[in-house]
Amino acid sequence: MSLIEITYKVCAFFGHRKIEITEELKQQVKEIVEDLILNHNVLTFLFGSRSDFDYLCHLVVTELKEKYPDIKRIAYTCRSETCALESERAYWEEVYSHFRKEKVTLLGVEEEFEHKAKYTSGRASYVERNQAMINDSDYCVFYYDENYQPEMRKYSKQSIGYYQPKSGTKLAYDYAKQKKKMIYNIKNS
Repeated sequence: MSLIEITYKVCAFFGHRKIEITEELKQQVKEIVEDLILNHNVLTFLFGSRSDFDYLCHLVVTELKEKYPDIKRIAYTCRSETCALESERAYWEEVYSHFRKEKVTLLGVEEEFEHKAKYTSGRASYVERNQAMINDSDYCVFYYDENYQPEMRKYSKQSIGYYQPKSGTKLAYDYAKQKKKMIYNIKNS
């Protein structure tokens, strides 16, 4: 009798901060995630927390957790980002909602990962966080539009000058290609 060892894989999600979330896009994400679970042994999904696409993917994976209870959601957080362990989410949402005097919904996960540079990275700590997520993944699902430009930003709060920031999604996409990760780009499918 031979024992077959199954190696489980990891998938990370990356996308532009602002996108139009449609039922069609949600269905595309669901089909890809189910394919990854059923045909590629992916059971762990990694999330950042600053984009509409992250939100959509987290929603889909959370819904699929009912059907596939072994899947695991892990949040890779930057300095200013918040998530909650699923077992504590309701409590912390109530606390934050009371404090902010508005409904606060936190990313519910089974685990939070704080990469080594979380508290030492500068303004673009999300770039290092995204690279850590890519390094720890076998698959990367993107919503990357090569024509997307982030909003212009001031150099500082006191500055009157603006600059065009780089797209974090583009930086992550280029890094994932460089690392030869299996990439799904929903924007181009």
